[in-house]
Amino acid sequence: MAARSRSNLARLPHPEPGHTAGTGRGAALSIGLSAVIVTASVQEPRVLTIRLPGADGEDGRVEALPSGPLEAAHRTLEIGLRAWVERQTSQKLGYVEQLYTFGDRDRAAGEAALALPALTVAYLALVREARPAGAADAEWRGWYRYFPWEDWRGGKPALLDLIEARLEAWAVGAASDAERRLRRERVGLGFGLHGAAWNEELVLERYELLYEAGVVAEAPRDLGYSPPQGAPPAASGVGMPMALDHRRIMATAIGRLRGKIKYRPVVFELMPPAFTLLQLQRTVEALAGVRLHKQNFRRLVEQQGLVEETGEMSAATGGRPARLVRFRREVLLERPAPGLRLRPGRRPAG
Repeated sequence: MAARSRSNLARLPHPEPGHTAGTGRGAALSIGLSAVIVTASVQEPRVLTIRLPGADGEDGRVEALPSGPLEAAHRTLEIGLRAWVERQTSQKLGYVEQLYTFGDRDRAAGEAALALPALTVAYLALVREARPAGAADAEWRGWYRYFPWEDWRGGKPALLDLIEARLEAWAVGAASDAERRLRRERVGLGFGLHGAAWNEELVLERYELLYEAGVVAEAPRDLGYSPPQGAPPAASGVGMPMALDHRRIMATAIGRLRGKIKYRPVVFELMPPAFTLLQLQRTVEALAGVRLHKQNFRRLVEQQGLVEETGEMSAATGGRPARLVRFRREVLLERPAPGLRLRPGRRPAG
């Protein structure tokens, strides 16, 4: 039997005739395409979502990523992805990179899983925000809506106290001492406990722990079990759930982008043509979920030669006018890995 995908597309548009899901021996390989489309401001990063019929979300609808199957008319995976995104949201994509291919069988249970595509290829796209106007309900949503424990700009999120308590209970409940130790090590490394430091890039690892421990709403939904009697509901404030496996895909994209801004100038794909250094710093902080030391950040930007002055000033800062700068594209030819090597201004309080 063909491998079942974690990212089932049963409620997304179905393949045209001739596209057969991997439902049995000899079935044609089916490929699904999903896009994590990111825009950002000094306040928060946002992702473009659509609303699908379902019992999970508000008003009987559930939030999802723009997705669809690879069709015969699509010459390449990327062309197919761009076509689906434009069809569903009217958003034209600029910067796009392939993120990951999901083809696991452990998050699809029951007869419905048999209709899933064998593989889902996910992409990360960076855009300057445009108003969606597709046929489907499309809306920009702050990504901390789905991952509220990832935003440390104001210190340690209060939600983490609840999360850590649930993960500790999960670790203690392991069947053996060896498994108990392993679980505690994973929780410590993922969430910066037991002497470990918080690593902002481990977004996927943290989400996987929450899923495995049954803390997020997708776990009981996907695996078909109910929480023990008296246990708090999995969805009680632990981020907004998404259709299928789309929150896992988004976690992969956030971790990738947080790592990538350190060695490639991809953040400038999200900036307006002219901006202030403070706007750049706040945008990077919003993406990374941590505060940065102002002088160190400006020194790094100058040393890397990432920007140049436009000769104009901005009065939109609310204080003294600030110099406007723009990205120096020549830097891409001058050094192999120009980026922003983040140094938090202070270690977030535990």
